[in-house]
Parts: sequence; structure tokens; C-alpha cells
Amino acid sequence: MIKKVATGVLIGVFAMSCVSSKVYKELEDKYANLKKSHRKIENQNKGLSKDKVQLEKEFSALQSQYNDALAKRDQLQSDLSALKSKHEKLNKSYEALEKNSSSAIAANAKTNRALLEQLEAKEQALLKENERLQHLEKDLAERSNRVNELESLMEAKDKAMNALKEAISRALTDFEGKGLTVEQRDGKVYVSMENKLLFKSGSWAVGTEGRKAVKQLGTGLAENSEIAVLIEGHTDNVPYGGNGQIRGNWDLSTKRATAIVKILREHKGIHPENLTAAGRGEFAPVSANDTSEGKAKNRRIEVILTPKLDEISELLNEM
Repeated sequence: MIKKVATGVLIGVFAMSCVSSKVYKELEDKYANLKKSHRKIENQNKGLSKDKVQLEKEFSALQSQYNDALAKRDQLQSDLSALKSKHEKLNKSYEALEKNSSSAIAANAKTNRALLEQLEAKEQALLKENERLQHLEKDLAERSNRVNELESLMEAKDKAMNALKEAISRALTDFEGKGLTVEQRDGKVYVSMENKLLFKSGSWAVGTEGRKAVKQLGTGLAENSEIAVLIEGHTDNVPYGGNGQIRGNWDLSTKRATAIVKILREHKGIHPENLTAAGRGEFAPVSANDTSEGKAKNRRIEVILTPKLDEISELLNEM
């Protein structure tokens, strides 16, 4: 499916290079919407850690309540045992007093009744506390299960991204040291390819070596259909000096991003709906533009791989 999405986007990009500014404007609008969706996913991802911390706080509070309830129940049971022992002693005293004095018997009976009332009150309190404890245990278990499920989902996402990063690194081993890097940060995988590997100066046509690298990247992406793929084009701060339909660095970076999408869409295993092409011009540098080396690092294509967070979002909504 990723390939189908890629094929659609690439055809759109190819058409953009030859058609009117209206089509280009539509692509810009689409990019704005896709960028907004991308930010939403990033915000969801940032919110996950915050939600997890909140759940852990709630879990800790419930655990504390549970421990307090256990202590209170133990105290009630101790009090009940003491009262029963005292009641037995009074019964024995009552039997002895019954032989000596009716007044003493009456006083003992009154005390005995008071103790019985206390016993009943303690038993009722213990019953209520046991019921409360059972509710707390149930709530605590449910919260614990949800926290564990959330942690398992997040761990699975992290493992999947680790595996994806390793798979892509292996697939692109031949291009290490040629302006290509693969790294993982903030729960995403970043594949950065400098323009020297992909394009000639001022061009958005992908060279032979660059095409090979992109196709090998596509092989890795095709095996991970649940990954959102954002392809960003970047330039240095030197103004574009060409002419024709390209009017600046932003246009050039967009054309280069869509050129990569077009190659990825050639792979049938990539879902087109997972692909997004974006041009960022010179406005997201990774190095200073005051040296030739810094400019070279800024002229790049970044492929940002993000896990889909639908399952985690649904679990958080249930909580």
C-alpha cells in the first residue's frame, strides 16, 4: 500500500513540474495539511509520556489507599479480637456475680450489652472496610492492567522502530561515508542523505548512485506498512540561481522531496497514503552556513519515519 501512495504522490510531483501554478498551489495546500497532521502526531507522541506519568501517579495513590485500608482492616480485626476476649471474661464474671448480687448482675448485663453493641459496630465497620478494600483492589488491578498495556504498546513501538532502524542501516550499508546517515531519536528514525549523493547543483533529477540508495531504502520501508514516511527537502542559504519554473530554494527543496517520493512509489510494497513530501528550503539547517562543509550538510534530503499511534491513543481515551 505504501508503494501505491508513493506512486500517487510521485505522479503528482512529476505533474507539478510541468503544469500550472494552480496545481503547485494545491500541492502546497496539501503539504500544509500534511505538515499539520505530522505536528499532531508529534504532539500525541509527546503527550504519551505525560499521560504515562499521570497514570503512574494515580496508580501510586491507589496503592497508598490500598495499604491504608489494609492497615485499618488489621486494626479493626485486632480490636474485634480484644473485644471478644473481654466479652468472654465478662461472661465468666457474670456467671459468678449471678450467684451473689442481682444489682451486680444488672450492672454486668448493661456492660455486656454495651460490649455487644460495640462488637456489632466493629463488625459492621469491618464489613464496610472489606467492601471498600475490594473495590480498591479491583480499581487498582484495572489501573495496573491499563498501565501495563500502555507500557507494552509503547515498548512494542520502540522495539519496532529499533528494528526498523537496524534494517534500514543494513540496507544502506553500501552508502555509509557517502553523505548518508541513519539515526533514531524521539521515537522516530531519521535517514539523512546529503545532496552530493542524490542531485547535481541546482537540479532535482536523482543520479544513478542516489537512485540506488533510495530504492534500497524503499525495500526496507515496504516491510513496515504501519510507518508514516515524511520526505523533507532542504537547501543551504545560497539563493537559487536558475530560471524557469523554479523560483527559489523552497521550490527547489520541494521538487527534490517529490523526486524521492516518485522513486519510492516504484516499490509496490509501499502504501502511497503513508508518504508525505515537503520542501523546507534553507529554514531548517543542521549546520552553520558560513563554511562550505556546513552548507554541504544543510543541502540534504531527510526521510523521517514515525510509528502510527492509533492503538495508544485509543487506550488513553479509554482511561
